[in-house]
Amino acid sequence: MKTDDTRGKTNSELEFDLANIKKELFGLRFKASAESTPNPSQIRTLRRQIARIKTMVHERDLRIRGQEPR
Repeated sequence: MKTDDTRGKTNSELEFDLANIKKELFGLRFKASAESTPNPSQIRTLRRQIARIKTMVHERDLRIRGQEPR
């Protein structure tokens, strides 16, 4: 997911994406503890996506960088 794509979404869409990514991360962590994962770097990628989304939502709440809440 690119940053430009994420900035174009509304807050409700971002919250929906955030919930889906968190579910996916939970599944990968569960798999990693039970067995080996085919792509362990995917966990890091998902964690960073979560951080990006949370940052954008927070920026909109504080109206940083000229972003209006949507």
